[in-house]
Amino acid sequence: MKMRLIMAALCLCCLASAGWSADYRIGEGDSLAVAVWGVPELSGTVVVRPDGKITLPAAGDVVAGGFTPTQLGKELAKVLVDYVKSPIVTVTVTGITNNRVYISGGGVPSQVLNLPGRSSLFKLLCGIEGIAQTDLQRAYLIRTGQRLPVDMHDLFNNGNLAVDIELQAEDILFLPTNERNKIYVVGAVATPQAIPYRDGLRILDVILESGGFTKFAKASGVLILRKTDEDGQAPRTTLRLNMDSLMKDGQLDENIAMQRGDYVIVREGLF
Repeated sequence: MKMRLIMAALCLCCLASAGWSADYRIGEGDSLAVAVWGVPELSGTVVVRPDGKITLPAAGDVVAGGFTPTQLGKELAKVLVDYVKSPIVTVTVTGITNNRVYISGGGVPSQVLNLPGRSSLFKLLCGIEGIAQTDLQRAYLIRTGQRLPVDMHDLFNNGNLAVDIELQAEDILFLPTNERNKIYVVGAVATPQAIPYRDGLRILDVILESGGFTKFAKASGVLILRKTDEDGQAPRTTLRLNMDSLMKDGQLDENIAMQRGDYVIVREGLF
């Protein structure tokens, strides 16, 4: 009979920890359900204090932070051996506040997210408001002081889940603004504007998205000012395009690919 009780307790321990991975580390603010088999007066729900400790009847203050639930159960059993013969202790994480992820970089408002459980980077990106305003090609994730090689642009925009990773507590996500990725269209177009860069974008796409040429536009003299270095500090080079030959004669070589930070200037003609 005693052996059956022990086996039942072990099964309960396995079920209790099934909700969270065995490698989850308990942290401050987490809620724990501690069950001492056969001794209800020593069982109960506790919250991990800022010093990483919990207080249990008879055991007093015990360090809980940094342990997995299974490890903490074993540590509590060692402490309670003076009060209970062969104690069997199970620890269940009932509430997590130790799963914080930090977001900064300027692309979205800086924030601290408390994840309710396990989450992947892709799932997190899907839930961030304003993610379209960030430059995912320059975004990165820092874990324990090291930058992880994750291509967030490929992950989020191309749906390449093969590069997705599981987030961990205290990860830092840097999401810069996409201001450097915009293409600025000015001059004789219907709607001068800044257009977010995207793969495959060409000059004709940019003109059409800006409402097309006005009746005063000089389509044969469109200028593109293009930066020649990554930071945009060097003087820009000027490209001259004849959009008339593209739109009237089908000269597709004039429909050049756009680059991040291009300025498109549509000049006006006399007539």
